[in-house]
Amino acid sequence: MPENSIHKTIQEKGYFYLNEGEFDVHLFHEGTFYKSHEFMGAHPINRFDTDAVRFIVWAPNALKVHIVGDFNDWDATGYPMQRIKNSGLWQICVANVQPFDRYKYRITTSDHKELFKADPYAFHAEERPETASKYYNLDGYIWHDEAWMKKRDELDDYNRPISIYEVNLLSWRKKYDDSQYSYHDLAQELIPYVKEMNFTHIELMPVMEHPFDGSWGYQVTGYFAPTSRYGTPKDFMYFVDTCHQNGIGVILDWVPGHFCKDAHGLYKFDGGNVFESDDYDRAHNDEWGTANFDYGKPEVQSFLISNLLYWHDYYHVDGIRIDAVAYMLYLNFGGKLLKNQYGGFENLEAVEFIKKMNEVIFSYYPKTLMMAEESTAWPMVSWPTASGGLGFNYKWNMGWMNDILEYMQLDPVFRSGFHRALTFTMTYAFSENFILPLSHDEVVHGKKSLLEKMPGNYQEKFANLKLLFAYMYAHPGKKLLFMGCEFGQFIEWNEWQALDWHLLGYESHKSMQTFVKELNLLYKNEACLFEMDTTYEGYEWIEVDNSDESVISFERIDRSGNRMIAIFNFTPIPRDHHPIGVNALGEYEILMNTCWEDFGGVYQNTPVVYTAIETPEHNKPYSIRVKLPGLGGLYLKVKED
Repeated sequence: MPENSIHKTIQEKGYFYLNEGEFDVHLFHEGTFYKSHEFMGAHPINRFDTDAVRFIVWAPNALKVHIVGDFNDWDATGYPMQRIKNSGLWQICVANVQPFDRYKYRITTSDHKELFKADPYAFHAEERPETASKYYNLDGYIWHDEAWMKKRDELDDYNRPISIYEVNLLSWRKKYDDSQYSYHDLAQELIPYVKEMNFTHIELMPVMEHPFDGSWGYQVTGYFAPTSRYGTPKDFMYFVDTCHQNGIGVILDWVPGHFCKDAHGLYKFDGGNVFESDDYDRAHNDEWGTANFDYGKPEVQSFLISNLLYWHDYYHVDGIRIDAVAYMLYLNFGGKLLKNQYGGFENLEAVEFIKKMNEVIFSYYPKTLMMAEESTAWPMVSWPTASGGLGFNYKWNMGWMNDILEYMQLDPVFRSGFHRALTFTMTYAFSENFILPLSHDEVVHGKKSLLEKMPGNYQEKFANLKLLFAYMYAHPGKKLLFMGCEFGQFIEWNEWQALDWHLLGYESHKSMQTFVKELNLLYKNEACLFEMDTTYEGYEWIEVDNSDESVISFERIDRSGNRMIAIFNFTPIPRDHHPIGVNALGEYEILMNTCWEDFGGVYQNTPVVYTAIETPEHNKPYSIRVKLPGLGGLYLKVKED
């Protein structure tokens, strides 16, 4: 068509079509279009001296697709989209689209029904309960995190301290009128708090757009849109940027296993099975009332892998925690009796997708964190794909978490009979690269808060919780703690209300917060606790089988051979002259005592030194005799000359 005719068409109709992007279409349908977010969705263009926005959507089963929105007064039939040749993609270029204009796709299904769908690739969305997409140009934000990004690329991920503060943005804190914080508010309040508490990372429960607060973000409708609850996409960029400028990494929860069935979302997107499988049982997650992605579809692979790269490219995130990996790996997880073509329960398409996903993301971002929440015995989750693994670099240690919480909830009188819960963990501690999680899942649904799980009277609950945290930080593996646990939130987490910050007016809770702050600081500064975190060379038992007294002790070792001793007494009975075997003569000073007065205990924070004697103990040539508090833990180290 001559250009003057196109100009006339644009002026008369307000839209036009382009014959561009055939190779991108090919890559998308091949499952290798890893930057499909730069093609799909809504993008500004200039053609024929006209500023316009090109909309592209995947609706392979649709009879017709129209774009409707603020720019055409929501005219249901006036802006028909055009199928791109024989593909499943539809496109239209619309003039006079303004920033924040709302829009949806009006899809006519094969049985002539009409659906109004949000854009799966939209970068912005209306705030709940409204459901339209918004046109938004991501260009133009000026980042100030160059120093962080450079340092990140130089880090040794496996042998550095990682202490994660898990946060639900809606309920961490609220304003005096009970209204929610914005991304800018959180940047001014949350980040200084996390920095003061000496955490290294923030992990955000899903910030991708979702319709229902009660899903905690785990039932997504807008995978490419930071939720508008707290502001715009550039506001979220500002939040991440501010984290980085303050030395805090950002990890996002990501949900590639399932999606919600809300009418404007991905489910039955064009009336047929688009993102989900044609097999009903495979497509539906009855346990959660959601739909499962079909990982065998190349277009779904392009969509999900692009989404991972998108959060890295545009938001500079430092890692991803992948939710519910077990539901992806197993066809029968959740109670269904589905099998693959070989008679097994493994979801073979999901396994291959996960490997491909990890290979691609690490090819672009070698230093990112890919953390699997995987609760089964699937082997080599955090091993490279070249070695037969799934390709993640970290796995949540759900076995450790379940064992230690079950143990800590016991009355100390009965702990001696369950001593194996403390020691069995070391038989597999280095089979994966582990995160030790005390997450939101452990403080909801009637499970009680961590503090309330602890047995005993008021003081004993706090002592037990500090003991748990000290044991956790000495144990090999990176650390994750859910918000509120650091100051002893008494009630279960409730997503509808803020944490009970008023508790910090009570000495016991303030002391608990001080303890976690100092524990994080010691962890960050003490190389023995992280430099050899993935090998038995960094760990050595001292006292492993003292079930009668419920005492364990071990050493953590750094690359230079320095050793830190960790001793834990899980009964309320003090051991005033408890023997501990050591490798060298010298003076051993206490680095931390969980029962110091500053932490709400009864032991003074005065320097305490124990001198080694030439009496063998615990298969070591020398020993010290320590004053071990009841329900307490000690960190010790030989005093340097």
